[in-house]
Amino acid sequence: MPPHPDFELYDNVGRTSEQIAAAYTGSATRDDLRRWARRDSEDFLARHPLPSAPSPRLDPGPYVAALAAARTPAEVSAVTQHLLDAVFPVVREMSHLLVDIARWEGRHRTAAPDSPPKMLMAAASRCLDALALADQADIRSLREKYDTPHPRTAPTSHSITPPAPPKATGHTPGR
Repeated sequence: MPPHPDFELYDNVGRTSEQIAAAYTGSATRDDLRRWARRDSEDFLARHPLPSAPSPRLDPGPYVAALAAARTPAEVSAVTQHLLDAVFPVVREMSHLLVDIARWEGRHRTAAPDSPPKMLMAAASRCLDALALADQADIRSLREKYDTPHPRTAPTSHSITPPAPPKATGHTPGR
């Protein structure tokens, strides 16, 4: 005899949508999978201890304070570039580790495009893409400030020279 429809609703009280869907399909939830993996890797982690606490993290305080004090695109760019320089080594190492995980036991060689190894390779690339996109945005912001469009004119000579840098306000180079 199937369960009464009025009671099924109450059986789900306190459950997440993932738990309800997993019960309906007979599959494991993300938490189930993580719990089982932790249980099955206890001996491994005893032999190969890994840090349990996060690495010392980037202190955003100086960046937040500098950004709050920034008044020009150049000052915002300075904050952006210092932040990117600070996080790049960590993100690069994370990307390399994700690639190494994807390549574990050569699984990536014959993997389908939507397989876990290919997903890990994409994640490795995308974490670096995020930094590249931030750098691109910074350059575009500087271009909007310093590289104003000039009317096109025919070149007067055959040599091409870059435009002169804009005049800085309040600062004389070399002094």
